[in-house]
Amino acid sequence: MKIGMIGLGRMGGNMAERLRRHGHDVVGFDSFSPNSDVKSLAELVAALAVDGGPRVVWVMVPSGDPTESTVVALRDLLSPGDVLIEGGNSNWRDSQRRAALVGEKGIAFIDAGTSGGIWGLTEGYCLMVGGTKEAVDLAMPIFLALAPDKGFVHAGAVGTGHFTKMIHNGIEYGMMQAYAEGYEILKANDVTIDVEGAFRAWQQGSVVRSWLLDLAVRALDQDPGLATIQGYAADSGEGRWTVNEAVRLGVPAHVLSASLYTRFASRQDDSPAMKLVAALRGQFGGHAVKKA
Repeated sequence: MKIGMIGLGRMGGNMAERLRRHGHDVVGFDSFSPNSDVKSLAELVAALAVDGGPRVVWVMVPSGDPTESTVVALRDLLSPGDVLIEGGNSNWRDSQRRAALVGEKGIAFIDAGTSGGIWGLTEGYCLMVGGTKEAVDLAMPIFLALAPDKGFVHAGAVGTGHFTKMIHNGIEYGMMQAYAEGYEILKANDVTIDVEGAFRAWQQGSVVRSWLLDLAVRALDQDPGLATIQGYAADSGEGRWTVNEAVRLGVPAHVLSASLYTRFASRQDDSPAMKLVAALRGQFGGHAVKKA
């Protein structure tokens, strides 16, 4: 299947490569990357029109203005029946609005919550998509190539993909915070404890084992004591949206709210717990960390 991939950064570049390894024909565009196959969005759209069938374009650029401007531009370049997939961490309400915007031109819109970070090339990407059955079915070969076995869900109508990914990231905040607080308590104890050894032991047979725990161990192996990392953890917005939705829906979200507020506190106080959160963000997503 032929697909256009817009955005060839940490995520988009690896996604394009994984699709190629699965036999798909990918035309990539990124105005900031030397790996771009074309020089403009117009060239990308033209390159996808070879067989005369519906075009499929995946937008994988930062949320906010970069995504908005790209969707608006594609609205005037694509044709009725084409499918536009937006895979960034966008607000689900923005996805609904953008679907209506391109829908005026007969273009189908799929919001694809995408998880996998810098490991997705080899491990696959968990995909949570929202859109019509017809549009999702058309793009299914793409989803099956990107996702590992059972790592895909058609969550529902447009907006549900990014809503599901938003909650996924909110849960991620809470899990990371739990590991980080346990780490700090172990470090603070007045008896000598092999903290790194304890984390490694938890990887085998423990009910708290997880991929995040594996990444925590990896971070501690690379930087024992996390001496080079400042305990400053940024947030990309989805944790805030999750808490806002919890308030709107009247759902208690003690852990998720507390983990978000703790990130705010990390920007004022340097703590061992937030050092681990910062390290984990670097491990699974390649996010930048502030050096001590």
